[in-house]
Amino acid sequence: MTPVSSAAPTLEAERELFASGARYVIGVDEVGRGALAGPVAVGMVVIGAQMPAHPERLRDSKLLSEAVREELAPLCAGWGLFSAVGEASPAEIDEHGIIAALGLAGWRALGALRAAGAPLDEASVLLDGNHDYLNPVLETRMAVTTRIKGDMTCASVAAASVIAKVHRDRFMVGLHDAFPAYGWASNKGYAAPAHLAAIAELGPCDHHRRTWIH
Repeated sequence: MTPVSSAAPTLEAERELFASGARYVIGVDEVGRGALAGPVAVGMVVIGAQMPAHPERLRDSKLLSEAVREELAPLCAGWGLFSAVGEASPAEIDEHGIIAALGLAGWRALGALRAAGAPLDEASVLLDGNHDYLNPVLETRMAVTTRIKGDMTCASVAAASVIAKVHRDRFMVGLHDAFPAYGWASNKGYAAPAHLAAIAELGPCDHHRRTWIH
C-alpha cells in the first residue's frame, strides 16, 4: 500500500466544491510560518471545473526536493488559470502576530489575483489547515473551506504550496550574500543549528522575527 504521505494529491475536494456551485476554486497554502527569519508567504492557484491533469510529480512542497520543486513551480503556474504569492514581512509578523500576518499575506495574494483578472467573486477557497485566516481581513467574505493536510491531498493546494515555497526560498537565497553568517542559502531562515548559533553570536538582523528569538 502506498503511504498517505507519498500519495499524489487529487481533485476530489475541488470537485466537491464545483458540485456545490463554485465556478472556480482557489487552492491556498502558506510557507515560512515556522521560520525565524524572512517573510511568511501565502500561495494561491485558481482552477476551473474543466482542467487538464495536474503535473505528474505534484506533491506537498515539503515532500519534494528543492530541485523538483524548481522544476514543478512553472508547471504548476501554467496548470492553474491564475496564480499569485503574497507576503508579510518579519516586522509585520512581530507587530501583528503570525495569524494576522497570514491574513495580510493572503490579502495581498488575492489582490494580485484580482489585478490579473481572476474571477474571485465566483470562486470558493480551499485552504490548507483548520483555521480561516483570510476572511477576518477581507471587506467582503469569501466562501472558505479549510482542509487539514490539504497540501498533501488537494492538487490545487499542493500546487499553491510549491509555488509559494519556491518563491520564498528564492528570496531567502537572495539574501544570503548580504548575511552569509546565518546560512540562509541552505536553511531558508528556519531554526537549523548553524542558524541558531549565528543568532547567538551575532544577534538578529532586520530580516529576523525578533519576537520569535529568545
